[in-house]
Amino acid sequence: MNTSLQQLYISKVVPELKQQFNYSNQQEIPKLVKITINRGLGEASQNPKALEKSIDEIQLITGQKPIICKSKKAIAGFKIREDIPVGITVNLRRHKMYNFLNKLINLSLPRIRDFRGISNKHFDGRGNYNLGLREQLIFPEIEYDQVDHVRGFDISIVTTAKTDEESFALLKGLGMPFQN
Repeated sequence: MNTSLQQLYISKVVPELKQQFNYSNQQEIPKLVKITINRGLGEASQNPKALEKSIDEIQLITGQKPIICKSKKAIAGFKIREDIPVGITVNLRRHKMYNFLNKLINLSLPRIRDFRGISNKHFDGRGNYNLGLREQLIFPEIEYDQVDHVRGFDISIVTTAKTDEESFALLKGLGMPFQN
């Protein structure tokens, strides 16, 4: 069961990348490994409802229940004790990863106000791309009336590309709307 983005990758992106970078082996061609979605919850230590609401929102957006990240040690300046929830994270792979990326590229990113494309400066030097979103309302699953507080989250797209240029070509081929 291949999604439309997987079909695009197999039929169009792989031959383009093979020709552009002169790969001799099929295994050298970059591909997506996983997409990680993180949300830090500073107010969750005082407000347990914020944690529940964030878990529900991320589960609606990704289709997968997030893992709760707890603090490892107490920090008095931040009013954090040991083993208090401070964030949530989700790792998406295979079909869910392609479905989420398809939804992000075609539905969610164009719904951002004054959207002119995402920056091409957020590569980490090893072929991975990081993107921060300021609000969860751009996803169609989230209803405006159900949101108590606007919270953002971070998205990391992990690829097998060795350089940023290869990763840029991969994501551009998949339809990621980069700025000119």
